[in-house]
Amino acid sequence: MKIICLQENLKNGLNAAERIIGKSLTLPILNNLLLKTEKGRLRISSTNLEIGLNYWISGKIEKEGEITVPAKVLSSIINNLPNKKVELEAKENNLNLKCENYKAKIKGQDAKDFPIIPKIQPQATCAVGQSALREGLAQVAGMAALSESRPEISGILFDFTKNVLKLVATDSFRLGEKTIFTENSFQGSAIVPQRTALELIRLLSEKMELEEKKATVSLVLSPSQVMFDLGHVQLISRLIDGQYPPYQQIIPSNFHASAIVEREEILKTVKIASLFSSKINDIQLIVSPSKKIIEIFAQSADVGENRSQLKAESEGKQLEVVFNWRYILDGLNNINSNKILFKLNNETSPTVIKPVGDESYLYVVMPIKSA
Repeated sequence: MKIICLQENLKNGLNAAERIIGKSLTLPILNNLLLKTEKGRLRISSTNLEIGLNYWISGKIEKEGEITVPAKVLSSIINNLPNKKVELEAKENNLNLKCENYKAKIKGQDAKDFPIIPKIQPQATCAVGQSALREGLAQVAGMAALSESRPEISGILFDFTKNVLKLVATDSFRLGEKTIFTENSFQGSAIVPQRTALELIRLLSEKMELEEKKATVSLVLSPSQVMFDLGHVQLISRLIDGQYPPYQQIIPSNFHASAIVEREEILKTVKIASLFSSKINDIQLIVSPSKKIIEIFAQSADVGENRSQLKAESEGKQLEVVFNWRYILDGLNNINSNKILFKLNNETSPTVIKPVGDESYLYVVMPIKSA
């Protein structure tokens, strides 16, 4: 194999591929990257046996071939080279590297020893806007549970109905749901691991810096795997086996009180209140429809107490509900509208937080039960 390509393109591909790798002591080959010429381009592949990535970069192919080399060594070298042409040549399981006045020889292994990244047998495909998918995943991915006992909620639910994709994640204390409109014509669902979703967000963020936001991602589904095809990048992942809980049942349809507040004001107020919360991170929200205000109160035996009032377009009953301030901030940070709607019931029922003027996103958070 012999190829000449730009350092910048090579760096981007290597960095993306290296992120997939987890340090493996039982299978050292998993610490490597596969470099292979393919259809006039260089394909960089990596896998941890749960997730696989193929990244294609353009270059001048002078000789076809393939080799696998340690990811950390190669990426570290390339990241420190100038943005000039880099020559890669594989000879006898060694990778010879040249760039201006720099030369290196990296010991590699036969490409035949590298695990095969499976090709998906598609049962369903769907095109989703890159911008919509990236933003939607960013709004829900952080809420997936870190749970080995309940693996079905450790991932993100992709729920397909005709022309609609719903992304859902929960850890039983809070839940995020994002609705994206697509052109798919099938119905079904899949649970994508959280790590896969986080990696996809990174890939989409990098890709969108260079391309139009109207570009799409092709989702290819099989019973046990999913592939996200971005054109020059393919991310392949296993799916989580199991049935996602019927989360719709915990979203209340009726409420005792509601309040609309300015996003920036309540963000700052909750952050200040957090400084006075106790060891369980509790703050109290007091909705007073008759006064058209929301009060936020927190107290700590060690720090003191804090009480703030915000103007609110509120209606319904007066309520006092205690929340974990971290969960409230998570919801507020995932909403981009200027105003935010709170819908509350009582101190033991879920509260719904939504952007005003945008029905595509909702955040559900459980209160902290008072003693």
